[in-house]
Amino acid sequence: MAGWNPFKRKTPAKAARIEALQTAVVKPLIREAHRRGNEAGGLPRFNTTASDQMSGRGGDRFALVRAKLRHAFTPSQPVADRRLFAGRDDTLKTIIRAIEDQRLHVVLYGERGIGKTSLLHVLSQAASEARYIVVYTSCGANSNFDETFRAAAAEIPLLFHSGFSPTAEVTERGSTLADLLPSEPLSPRKFGDLCAKLTGTRVLIILDEFDRAESGSFRRDVAELIKNLSDRLGRVQLVLAGVAADLTELVEHIPSIRRNIFALRVPKMSEGEVMQIVANGEREADLKFDTPAGAFVVEVARGSPYIANLICHHAGHAALDQGRATVAPADVANAVDRAILEFQGRIPTPAQARVRRLFEQGRQDALAMTARAALAADGVFDTADLESSNEITARKAQEAVEVLVSEGLVKPSPGEGPSQRYAFVEEGLPTLIWMIWAQRNLNREPQPQSTRAATAS
Repeated sequence: MAGWNPFKRKTPAKAARIEALQTAVVKPLIREAHRRGNEAGGLPRFNTTASDQMSGRGGDRFALVRAKLRHAFTPSQPVADRRLFAGRDDTLKTIIRAIEDQRLHVVLYGERGIGKTSLLHVLSQAASEARYIVVYTSCGANSNFDETFRAAAAEIPLLFHSGFSPTAEVTERGSTLADLLPSEPLSPRKFGDLCAKLTGTRVLIILDEFDRAESGSFRRDVAELIKNLSDRLGRVQLVLAGVAADLTELVEHIPSIRRNIFALRVPKMSEGEVMQIVANGEREADLKFDTPAGAFVVEVARGSPYIANLICHHAGHAALDQGRATVAPADVANAVDRAILEFQGRIPTPAQARVRRLFEQGRQDALAMTARAALAADGVFDTADLESSNEITARKAQEAVEVLVSEGLVKPSPGEGPSQRYAFVEEGLPTLIWMIWAQRNLNREPQPQSTRAATAS
């Protein structure tokens, strides 16, 4: 066998196979390589420049629509354009009344992706229109009182301090309250004393992502400042927002300031509000979602503005990739596939493997019902939530929870109450499970009887 070459001797059949391979695969690849080498646009390119202008290279007749689509649906960013702000009218009105009529400080809390930051942006715009001085800060793990409120003081002109004349030299050169602060670390009392001397304006200090602050002393100092500002009738009000299941989880020492704050859990969106997200995007991006596609978005989103924007964003691009400006249910199904890939990158592999195994074992009902209850209850739920969310019996609800607890996907949640509460071990699991269920069942084929309980409204 030495020197044997399997390619040396060609039979007629082998020659035919080689010719077919060259025609079907090799020659097209060579032509594509020559095309890319000869044409400037051979490889994928950005459609817009860094200044958000069209690149002018052409090649995609929907390039302008894609640019509008990116602005219309922004799953990775809060809504900053009031034209794209969907629903929440009553919530925004309630917050404004608490600030304006009752002079209360405000605490917003709720699950991640529910739209707190978007709500704060729109509130900031409304307050600025009313000539409030608005100071917006996004908290971090290392946030401390001195740094945070020195920065806030630097945004408040000395013009509004009762101790300085508008024509004083320091006022005219643009000095701020920060110029009056002592060099030693700032305390709630010192900052409160300074704010008590403001006149002729009102100030709104917004601390977003307050839950990220790890310092207990920072949280206590903020609570102390709220008490101080309220007692001194200060013209400065605080708005805190963060991920939390309840008020006390977000703000420490609540009893001392309870009468000084208005606390609001940001609710999930109604079906009508989710459809408003779709309608806003249609208007801004020159796209059309047909009726079944819009209904599909509502079902998958489960009241989450983040999920609604994510699905609409991907669905719009899926339609444009097919040369259409109308989004069909198949495009929404494609969007669900893409969203699942994104979420899988955020969930540990062992948890994903357990979810896949339960789906393969036919336990999709337990997964879907429990995920739906968790999404409806902001992450922490009990068997009563399963019953009401899925219209099932108490026994079936308990069985569904026990399956997921035994698999290590759900764990008992500490807290007081008449019944045991539960939560998924990973924050993103309920959404991932629900989207996998949607991927397998919604708009793909008629739903079997066994899965209808999971989608009963």
